[in-house]
Amino acid sequence: MEQPKTGQSPVAYALPGKIGTRLGVMLVALGGLAGWPGVVSSQVPESRVQAQAVPPAEAEDGQWTMPAKNYASTRYSGLDQITPENVGNLKLAWSFSTGLNKGHEAAPLVIGDTMYVVTPYPNVLYALDLKEKPGAMKWKFEPKPAAAAQGVACCDVVNRGAAYADGKIFFNTLDNHTFAVDAKTGKQVWKTKLGDINRGESMTMAPLVVKGKVLVGNSGGEFGVRGWLTALDANTGKIAWRAYTTGPDKDVLIGPEFKAFYPEDNGKDLGVTTWPPDQWKIGGGAVWGWISYDPELDLIYYGTSNPSPWNPEMRPGDNKWTCGIFARRPATGAAVWAYQWSPHDLYDYDGVNENILVDLPVNDRIRKLLLRAERNGYVYVMDRTTGEILSADPFVPTNVTRGIDLETGRPIHVEEKKPQTGKTVTDICPAPPGAKDWQPAAWSPRTGLLYLPHNNLCMDIEGLEANYLAGTPYVGARVHMHAGPGGHRGEFTAWDPLKRQAVWKIKERFPVWSGTVATAGDVVFYGTMDRWFKAVHARTGDVLWQFQVGSGIIGQPVTYRGPDGKQYVAVLAGVGGWSGAIVSGGLDPRDGTGALGFVNAMKDLPEHTNPGGTLYVFALP
Repeated sequence: MEQPKTGQSPVAYALPGKIGTRLGVMLVALGGLAGWPGVVSSQVPESRVQAQAVPPAEAEDGQWTMPAKNYASTRYSGLDQITPENVGNLKLAWSFSTGLNKGHEAAPLVIGDTMYVVTPYPNVLYALDLKEKPGAMKWKFEPKPAAAAQGVACCDVVNRGAAYADGKIFFNTLDNHTFAVDAKTGKQVWKTKLGDINRGESMTMAPLVVKGKVLVGNSGGEFGVRGWLTALDANTGKIAWRAYTTGPDKDVLIGPEFKAFYPEDNGKDLGVTTWPPDQWKIGGGAVWGWISYDPELDLIYYGTSNPSPWNPEMRPGDNKWTCGIFARRPATGAAVWAYQWSPHDLYDYDGVNENILVDLPVNDRIRKLLLRAERNGYVYVMDRTTGEILSADPFVPTNVTRGIDLETGRPIHVEEKKPQTGKTVTDICPAPPGAKDWQPAAWSPRTGLLYLPHNNLCMDIEGLEANYLAGTPYVGARVHMHAGPGGHRGEFTAWDPLKRQAVWKIKERFPVWSGTVATAGDVVFYGTMDRWFKAVHARTGDVLWQFQVGSGIIGQPVTYRGPDGKQYVAVLAGVGGWSGAIVSGGLDPRDGTGALGFVNAMKDLPEHTNPGGTLYVFALP
């Protein structure tokens, strides 16, 4: 089977000027949002998107071959059998238990008449029948990762899924191995070891396969690892290239083609000179999130995580290239441009979130854009050819920055909210999981809206001295998180990147830690940590249907066309991850610092859910 196409079509409406002005600074009122539109529930009319921008029918093959659906990371399906008028009739078609009690964050894959599911540790890969006996196991592959890997997983032993290409399923194990498995037989094709648990490295991300390269990265920013993205030959598993996040240009694969948009991001060996001596060697910048690809520009886009340790006073400088984004050539890894969302990160605002690639008119010409809801609380609209920030607007209340200076691309920090060693700074918003963590958003070309599952969390933090010892936590902070303004801890928001505001939003009791999927039927799906799987109207935000599952949902929903021609929706339930560690890890609610401070915000979660992994598949009667 050929690699899937992006299926991306431009939305046909004009941006206001240059997505606002280029005057420089967009200010946010301290402690809130200037001009925050509040909760808006006005319907998005069909006429608003003049050319509906729906990929042609032949582009939607009904499968789901990578977690993000396509290279553009839209998580949009062209299937339209399920609509606002009939979604209330959805019924459970079948289910499958994994027998595991840790956090289930993966997206199922669907190729032909088979569904593939990867579990959290011990990372079992299941192939499930969709035709003869729906839900029946065809085979399972057990990689048997090292048990010791569980000790270096900072935030639960999760796995975010697999990828399919050329008859093989590719996935990562917690102990730093990438596997290729024959999709029909379940037999191992190859495996490659990429990291070392003794240094605190682990692997939780889903791979992406581009032009015969399997792209994977490491986790472990809380253990002082040195972050990297590695490309493997899809046929042999041999390492083709490795690009480090920190260090000299030759290690970061910065060469003659590199040109950052902002002048201060251009210079020799910035991955060394923006750190204290040798700190870059244990400086974090892991690559555990999402990767997108533009075939026309031949560029991959991915983000880098927090610097190590959390305590910023121990690492003066911009700490490049942590909390940032790279654009690279997939064949060689050569960097074309880079940008830091949070230079000299103060709050653990990992930059690993998904980058959604869309083409929209700007000043009467189509521009290639990258849409990004970042952990620091801003929705960025970026030119993905150059790395220029065109707009950055807050989508949650934030009191640690007053905006993004569009001339420099840098956040404007609030001095009194900066963490300090030996002093507790209170009510910092957003908290370390950010306004939105890894949980991926979706984009609908029909509505022109981003659908954002996200958090509403703040924190108190005290900086501590930290000593590095390989394979042990290297954090340097004492954190207590708590609910943000309004007292709720999560939201599901529809965001208009052109009007630069929320169109509607749904408040949730807990962080919305699941992914989401948008459909051509104008129905959007997401899950909650208190066990509800919901379908909402893409234009109004009305909740049209909900189903209570056995455990909180932090997985990524997908939709597919079954062998019988019907549209199905599937999601893994199984609470856990960083947000649900109090349940999956059985943590003591009296210790608010547990799970790096998340326990303090989630003390009541055990009252609303138990652990337990189950795949749920729904369809119309």
